[in-house]
Amino acid sequence: MKSKLAGLFAMLLPAVALAEEAKIDTGDTAWMITATAFVVLMSVGGLTLFYGGMTRSKNIVNTVMMVLVAYAIAIIVWTLWGYSLAFSDGEGAIYAIVGDLKYFLLNGIDYTKVSGMGAFPEWVFIAFQSTFAAITIALASGAVIERMKFSTWVVFAILWVTFVYAPIAHVVWGGGFLFDAGALDFAGGTVVHINAGVTGLVLALLLGKRKDYKKTAILPSSVILTSLGAGLLWFGWFGFNAGSAFGANDVAGVALLTTNIATAAGVLSWIIMEWITAKKPTLLGGASGAIAGLVAITPAAGFVSPAGAIIIGLVAGIVGWFGVFVLKKALGYDDSLDAFGIHGLAGIWGAIATGFFALQPLAWDGSPLQNGDRMGQILVQIESVIFTIVFTAVMTAILYFISSLITGGARVDEETETMGLDEATHGERGFNL
Repeated sequence: MKSKLAGLFAMLLPAVALAEEAKIDTGDTAWMITATAFVVLMSVGGLTLFYGGMTRSKNIVNTVMMVLVAYAIAIIVWTLWGYSLAFSDGEGAIYAIVGDLKYFLLNGIDYTKVSGMGAFPEWVFIAFQSTFAAITIALASGAVIERMKFSTWVVFAILWVTFVYAPIAHVVWGGGFLFDAGALDFAGGTVVHINAGVTGLVLALLLGKRKDYKKTAILPSSVILTSLGAGLLWFGWFGFNAGSAFGANDVAGVALLTTNIATAAGVLSWIIMEWITAKKPTLLGGASGAIAGLVAITPAAGFVSPAGAIIIGLVAGIVGWFGVFVLKKALGYDDSLDAFGIHGLAGIWGAIATGFFALQPLAWDGSPLQNGDRMGQILVQIESVIFTIVFTAVMTAILYFISSLITGGARVDEETETMGLDEATHGERGFNL
């Protein structure tokens, strides 16, 4: 079975034929270390502010803690066994879905080893990919804040990175069946955003609504914090997307430009939708539109033209607005911070749109588009979306019930929910004014 560590290297850096013959390039290494740091900042900096600002003040500490602890758990799980499950490969049917444990605790991967992805150490690639696993589970927390037990979240995060994130990453990037089928996902439309969004939706449905949902006004503690968080996410996303070119190269330049364009388009289309329907463009809407644009361009960033990026971003803002203000209202579920409405729906749009707008010269080797088969590429993109939704939904439900059983129920009691999880769970306040 062809592995991503061999395949993508040949796609992105054809001048270097084999990983073991490659030499470490200081420029590429410096960029990948910088890109990794960017993703750390967008997670423990940008996402905590973005989510924290949207949360009521009595739950802001708990919201930030859920992001922070999920991030920390994912890094450790990734180091112990997550990387091995995602990026090991071999013969046999099992490798179509998941790898093995031969790299447990990074066994056998020397710090001098050159990554199969490019001219930088494999340890740098491991660190870069660990931040993707970490931000994915952290994103899912936005659907269940203000009512999920912290202990349940801790157990769930460990299980989820192991049994959901690692297999999806393997299937799409690590040599699994969708990778072999030629699915295009430049930086995580399926692996990160659909994965996180569907997880959030399933958890929200299983937990139930907040007790005062639609009964009292649930107002964000600070739209300014949310806007600042969106800005840090926008900044960090350049590492997320341009870093996924695995070097300081021309493809990184493509991803950099398209990411900025699509994000700006998402801001404008969301604001326009608000202006048309509610007669008031809001800062929260603009910040949400930026995230929708970032999400949608993620799978397409290194594949599309500026024109394609504009279309993807404009539609993403509309899709995100629809998910938040139309779909959620119509179906009545309580996705607290719209993890599914933005990440799930915009991720689905971006993954499918990649098939429509990807440029043939930029398509990965082995993809239908590289051979001129655009319809085949679109069908593979749809297949990848459907598989991610079904696998993630089923496994998330199973892991939720296991986590709930271990922690004596997943939902906080009514008194804790009324008081707020900050003081009841953590003994802290976000603001002592």
